Amino acid sequence: MSMILFACVVRVRDGLPLSASTDFYHSQDFLECRRRLKTLALRLAQYPGRGSAEGLDFSIHFSSSRDVACMAICSRQCPAAMAFCFLETLWWEFTASYDTTCIGLASRPYAFLEFDSVIQKVKWHFNYVSSTQMESSLEKIQEELKFQPPVVLTLEDTDVANGVMNGHPQMHLEPAPNFRMEPVTALGILSLILNIMCAALNLIRGIHLAEHSLQDPGSWYCWLDQTS
Repeated sequence: MSMILFACVVRVRDGLPLSASTDFYHSQDFLECRRRLKTLALRLAQYPGRGSAEGLDFSIHFSSSRDVACMAICSRQCPAAMAFCFLETLWWEFTASYDTTCIGLASRPYAFLEFDSVIQKVKWHFNYVSSTQMESSLEKIQEELKFQPPVVLTLEDTDVANGVMNGHPQMHLEPAPNFRMEPVTALGILSLILNIMCAALNLIRGIHLAEHSLQDPGSWYCWLDQTS
């Protein structure tokens, strides 16, 4: 039975999936593990270069450097050294194929889907080639893990706690109140007409007063005296 079941390459800063292996496993537990892997991918920037999230039947392993991370779902029987050796090999293959500018400009998921064939080849190699043929590589990784152990999580840790991800609370949007305009009544229309008529009469009176004051300036001052 294969020990490395699924692998993908993601961008660390935002968790954007860049490429992934073809998935042939459809059990409920495996699909749940895939869901948790996607959640973990969004939070990789919070963790050091290597880490593992362990579950009952499956484990998620990740290894990141610069802005590229490789992630894998493995059976619990898969040794950690083998998983991280696989991820390191995959990382070197990917970064040798695509430069940092190309990776940084990727805007859609699985922009490098053609790398899937490389993932499948490397995955097959680690699943079916004897570990004795990879002995030197595995020993190197084992030494690295001894001096710098990976962070260990549980699969439950990969879920977003209390609705908070990356330190930002999720926003809950309330629907805007729905205001309805009431139709204008007959009384309202009459009031509007009267107001317009009063405004027009005041304007006419003002015009006549201005004309009269221009024709007879003395009367204007007299009117001012009378009103003061």
